[in-house]
Amino acid sequence: MLEILKAVIYGIVEGITEWLPVSSTGHMILLEEIMPMDVSKDFWNMFLVVVQLGAILAVVLLFWNKIFPFKPKEKDVIDMKIMNLWGKILVACVPAGIVGVLFDDWLDEHLYNYWVVSIMLMLVGLVFIIVENHNKGHRATMRNTNAITYRAAAMIGVFQLIAAVLPGTSRSGATIIGALMIGVSRTAAAEFTFYLAIPVMFGASLLKLVKFGLAFSGMELGILLTGMIVSFVVSVIVIRFLMGYIKKHDFKIFGWYRIILGAIVLLYFGVIR
Repeated sequence: MLEILKAVIYGIVEGITEWLPVSSTGHMILLEEIMPMDVSKDFWNMFLVVVQLGAILAVVLLFWNKIFPFKPKEKDVIDMKIMNLWGKILVACVPAGIVGVLFDDWLDEHLYNYWVVSIMLMLVGLVFIIVENHNKGHRATMRNTNAITYRAAAMIGVFQLIAAVLPGTSRSGATIIGALMIGVSRTAAAEFTFYLAIPVMFGASLLKLVKFGLAFSGMELGILLTGMIVSFVVSVIVIRFLMGYIKKHDFKIFGWYRIILGAIVLLYFGVIR
């Protein structure tokens, strides 16, 4: 029961930090240090990725009408605007997808450490503040996801690649910053980031499951399902909050939060531990 309770807490943290641009990796590293799970290393590495499936299902639920292109009850059975959106999503996912398949184990071994995480937390936080200050008073040229061009999608994909390579960057943080820098509105940047997560996280989860195998013990399966269910519920709440928040506010508060968290990670692992 203690491990199930830990899975609940991990699911809460995942559901919050996956969508806010604050780096779920940075938070998971701290949480693991404070409250490690009594599981094998292989299961833990798989859990960190697959628990995100719960968060992804929240996106599918909340944005179903905007991402499902087949409308059997309507005159146009296939919504070509949505099909076009999926084309842009796939373009943006190619760079991170290729690197993830080819270098997943190497990245985990060489870059998954507190130095990289803390530096990227602070650096991306600083960039958030700089970009928002620069954009103040400027009107976005792409104000909804349909206005995002294939060229813009490819550029956002490059920013997502940075997050795939450097833990602590935050996938949502990197893609939102990239989108803001090329003229996408905050709302459209957040939505497109949510959509990008669907193929990226499904692909990453499938890769981890294949490597781990399906020989779960009863306890392992219970831990994984608990984490996924909790992350789903929390994600629904957090996504609704974020979409309402950014209609009236910018992302600078998340930039400052990242800088503070990065300093805490660096201080704890570099000095206290």
